[in-house]
Amino acid sequence: MNHTHRMNGSHRMNHSHHMNRSHTGNRRATATATARALGAALSLTALLATSACAGDSQAASETDPSKVTLTLGDQAKNLKTLFDASGALKGTPYKVKWAEFEGAAPLFQAVQAGAADTSYAADLPTLQALSGGVRVKAVGALHNDGTHTGIVVRKNSPVKSVKDLKGKQVVVSSAKGSIAEYLLAHALEQAGLSYSDVHVRYLLPTDAQAAFTSGKVEVWATFGVYKTVAEQHGGRLLINGANGRVSGYGFIGASEKALQVPAKKKAITDYLRRLDKALAWSRRHPAEYAKAIQHTGGASATVAKALVDQANSELLPVNEPVIRSVQKVGDTMHDIGVLTPRPILADHTDTSLVKE
Repeated sequence: MNHTHRMNGSHRMNHSHHMNRSHTGNRRATATATARALGAALSLTALLATSACAGDSQAASETDPSKVTLTLGDQAKNLKTLFDASGALKGTPYKVKWAEFEGAAPLFQAVQAGAADTSYAADLPTLQALSGGVRVKAVGALHNDGTHTGIVVRKNSPVKSVKDLKGKQVVVSSAKGSIAEYLLAHALEQAGLSYSDVHVRYLLPTDAQAAFTSGKVEVWATFGVYKTVAEQHGGRLLINGANGRVSGYGFIGASEKALQVPAKKKAITDYLRRLDKALAWSRRHPAEYAKAIQHTGGASATVAKALVDQANSELLPVNEPVIRSVQKVGDTMHDIGVLTPRPILADHTDTSLVKE
């Protein structure tokens, strides 16, 4: 797919604010990020507090979609921006609520707690959730060309190839098990190096961006808007996730509890159909979609265009080729000690909602 939705190891599955170089801009961005993180935490608390009674009041035998509310999980308003711009969610027979979070981890916590019916995340965060026992099934696949993930070095760095990373410190965003970490692990493997040949340090993207821009970080494995901004602020792309270096897949998931309610399963099936229409709209209207990203996320025109260029193009069934590709990601991360226990994606899919 081509996913503006940078699913943060994490849509964009992260469309974050473009941070300018001024101290004022950095302070404002930091304050905004802090406020967003606090807001996400508070919204999760509120959702968890209300989810029990909401779930209990809805009969599990409900078959009429008009009687249910579908709570859609989202990251950084990526899906909401797409749906608002395309109008593809207008006129649903069911009610829609959004559960917005800044990253995949709190979103999956909400799914586990019954506070969100669906998830939206890249391959690795989904595998992490499955490894951690979250009761969610992959019901639709998204695909992009992998170019939203990359390893960026300072322009004056002597590192010219992946082999030159041996002995270097590499900053990875955001944490263990991100799509950027998989790119690093896979690229090292392809270059004949082991993961222990580099010294990995984990930093949140906003912190890493500040350190990279100021020259304190030489090598940064990152994704989405952060990669684009790094290249604008003194960075040189060493390698990106194209050509199979990352799977490029992400997933819409549905909670097992929601799938057990016939009306909710119907509603989720309809939501997926509408998502495919919204993605088709974004392919036909790239300039309008970029403007929506600018308006919602505060991104610059350059960043918004890059996000649209790298965006997901269609919704796919979770078929055997998808499962094989993503399972390789899970196996690689398990082998370097990042993903335990080893998740088996094929055990956590429902292929009845999106057909070939």
